[in-house]
Amino acid sequence: MKRKVIAVLLASTMALSLAACGSGGSTGTTGTDDAAATDDAAAADDGAAAEEEAPVAEGSSADENTLTVWTWDPQFNIYAIEKAAEIYAANGHEGFKVETSEILSDDIETRLTTAVSAGDLSTLPDIFLMQDNSFQKYATNYPDIFTDLTDSGIDFSQFSEAKVAYSTLDGKNYGIPFDNGAVVNFIRTDYLEQSGFTVDDFTDITWSDFMEKAKVVLEKTGQPMITAQAGSPDLIMMMLQSCGASLFNEDGSVNIDGNEALKKCVEIYSQMVADKTLVEVTDWDQYVASVNNGTVATAMNGCWIMATVTIPEDQSGKWAATNMPSLDGIDGATNYSNNGGSSWIISSNCQKVDLAVDFMNSTFAGSTEFYDDIISKGALATWAPAGDSDVYNQEVEFFGGDAVYSKIVDYATKTPSNITGPFYYDARDAVGVAISNITQQGADIDSELTTAQETVEFNMGA
Repeated sequence: MKRKVIAVLLASTMALSLAACGSGGSTGTTGTDDAAATDDAAAADDGAAAEEEAPVAEGSSADENTLTVWTWDPQFNIYAIEKAAEIYAANGHEGFKVETSEILSDDIETRLTTAVSAGDLSTLPDIFLMQDNSFQKYATNYPDIFTDLTDSGIDFSQFSEAKVAYSTLDGKNYGIPFDNGAVVNFIRTDYLEQSGFTVDDFTDITWSDFMEKAKVVLEKTGQPMITAQAGSPDLIMMMLQSCGASLFNEDGSVNIDGNEALKKCVEIYSQMVADKTLVEVTDWDQYVASVNNGTVATAMNGCWIMATVTIPEDQSGKWAATNMPSLDGIDGATNYSNNGGSSWIISSNCQKVDLAVDFMNSTFAGSTEFYDDIISKGALATWAPAGDSDVYNQEVEFFGGDAVYSKIVDYATKTPSNITGPFYYDARDAVGVAISNITQQGADIDSELTTAQETVEFNMGA
């Protein structure tokens, strides 16, 4: 069983790698976060093109045993929802099926906006998928789209607390958590050995320790410890969430200027750039290339980056998985964070809410059989019981025989939650601009964070 699962996983890595950075069709964040912030007009054009390629099933199905679904990525999300339907049908629900329409993430969001603007929610499907980082924006601005699942019988306590927080608003649950974005530090063991280190030397450590050891790795191997896309705040966001800090306060006000944890993250990032232990690349393709061609010692990102890491078969056994460093001197600092992911929504237009809830509760929130299957697509659960299965505890040869799947589920359960809010992308983009100015132009950190705060407040009309 182990060899079969690993073989399928490796065979699908290229497709998953592209999905992780594709515009609007991603379960990862690089590229997706930026894509989700594109204007509605551009997204609408893309949606029109998508409709020409594949007809869309509009609205809730009239068939009492069928649910309509909007999602993206045939090899990942569509496969998962259809496999869930297959398992549900085989377990006492004969005849059940889902009618799935492939629609890019950006286009789903555009359709939601259009439906609300037109005052006609009848075009919405029974179920749709939404990027976690977009959730608060849409739940806040368009609450009538969502079905309240708080008292539905779904046990949200069995999911990662941080994951559930994305789809929780004012104490109510509006989404069913899906894929795992827990951060993993995938690290080259051969480079560590050349530098006199082991994986244990990079496990449960702080960023100050990591930075010093990174200098040794650079000296001994000639390779930087990390690569990152220039202007992308992904790594900063991971560092920030690892201590439960956010770009917003509980009351929704902006928390950039004077944010001690954020400043610490930016200082670490900019110092590593200066030390040449972190190299900024121009785009996602260069980032992937750095991981695959051996010009970087780690791939620290959401666990979906595993699809990229495992592409070169000749590197099998040369990688290991461990947790990320924690921030020194910051209250609440941990070695765990999240980057990317999505959740399922039962729309307010669903005429068969009981069926939809039972379907989700029996699969995404209740089936190890389901999660054991979709792991072959690189889809890792945030549903904690999945981590106890034999499949999740299998030894993965590519990572030196480590049970990485179970480890990732454990990381997810330890990840602090953060505050996204409806202006998350505005804040994220402003921090990205600040980082670019700091690392590429030598701008002052405090001044740039003040400007970023002012930019977001202006966009908010604050």
